[in-house]
Amino acid sequence: MENEEVVLSAPLFANIEPSEARALLGSMTPVRLSKGEVLFREGALGNQLFVITSGKIKLGRSSQDGRENLLAVLGPGEMLGELSLFDPGPRTATATAVSDSELLELPHDRLASWITTHPAVATPLLGALAGRLRRTDEALADLVFSDVPGRVAKALLDLAERFGQKTSDGIRVTHELTQEELAQLVGASRETVNKALADFTTRKWVRRDGRTLILVELERLQRRSR
Repeated sequence: MENEEVVLSAPLFANIEPSEARALLGSMTPVRLSKGEVLFREGALGNQLFVITSGKIKLGRSSQDGRENLLAVLGPGEMLGELSLFDPGPRTATATAVSDSELLELPHDRLASWITTHPAVATPLLGALAGRLRRTDEALADLVFSDVPGRVAKALLDLAERFGQKTSDGIRVTHELTQEELAQLVGASRETVNKALADFTTRKWVRRDGRTLILVELERLQRRSR
């Protein structure tokens, strides 16, 4: 399949033989989403794990007064929906396609039986959950201790690490997020985030081209993110 190598890098396939990994991969069901289509909603019961094959998926939550918070943007090789395998219950976020996307779906009952026969798989899955918890802790700390420009710089560096392409001009990041979504990702108003981006552009740390950013001065962005 296309992007097989990327998909097989997901924690789900770690610590198992390539032939067995491909057998599990072959038993998964393809899911295709158009840009803006919802995969699952916050509060819904879920019993599937998904691995992203291509595209980008955002995870967001809504408050009772309608405000939205963007928790993460996930891309090829990353998983979502694994939390309910270890803690059955309603989904903790809404998953929406940021761009046309393809995923592979695995029901939890099939995954549970796979873990029974391949217990080594549980370790990287738990590691993935621990990594997500660590990122949540960091995000909470940033909201308390970091100003908006610092959070914007950190978000840009994170997007560059996962979605960026190195060019002669810098790292090109086609994040495909709207200005509002980028603001939700750093927990600030759109106006404040735009002001920070404008400042980075004036300083020539960043160049903007629609929903594509070119990160030119990585060191300065890294220092600003601390």
